[in-house]
Amino acid sequence: MPDSTRAPWRSPREIPAGPDVLAAGPPPVPASAPPFAMRVARPGGADLETLHTWMNRPHVERFFERAWTRERWAEEIAGQVSGTFSRPVLVSEDGRDAAYIELYRAARDVVGEAYRSEPHDVGLHIAIGEEQDTGRRLGARIFAAVTQAVFAADPRCRTVLIEPDAANAPARRAAERAGLRFGGEVALPHKKAALFFADRPEGDHGRE
Repeated sequence: MPDSTRAPWRSPREIPAGPDVLAAGPPPVPASAPPFAMRVARPGGADLETLHTWMNRPHVERFFERAWTRERWAEEIAGQVSGTFSRPVLVSEDGRDAAYIELYRAARDVVGEAYRSEPHDVGLHIAIGEEQDTGRRLGARIFAAVTQAVFAADPRCRTVLIEPDAANAPARRAAERAGLRFGGEVALPHKKAALFFADRPEGDHGRE
């Protein structure tokens, strides 16, 4: 279980933010994004075992680079849940856990300095648990479904983005298949990233 004596969790990617950005609060976690269902991951039990297993698989570790111990993953999940920067989410399809995503407020992340970010923008990291699932375009389907679900859950969110490693060809193909707009490559402190954006459809102002 997480060590309560440690300093409060903070993502190494998080940057100082002004009150208008902080006021946006944590990113939304839609209950579902048909045909998928989503839930916030728990820092123990089956969720922890699933994430620990997935993150130590070569196809995930190559770009996620988090082949951590169970203890460190428990700290990570609990820290995200207790904070307001990001949310750790398990995505299931037909009752089977299929992917891990992190939803985060892009304006509070290092990527927010690489484009004209707004307080309610949401970023998305993704890891597909089973390598064979990448062959059924699971990533593209998750990008498309989750993007629309986030827009519905946060009426003030105008942009959803992903920023995979520029060398991550499968993620780039998935973004293109999902209809995301390519925004160029940028140098972030930890990688060279390819930016892809989904914009709220014109005329869709959400429900204020």
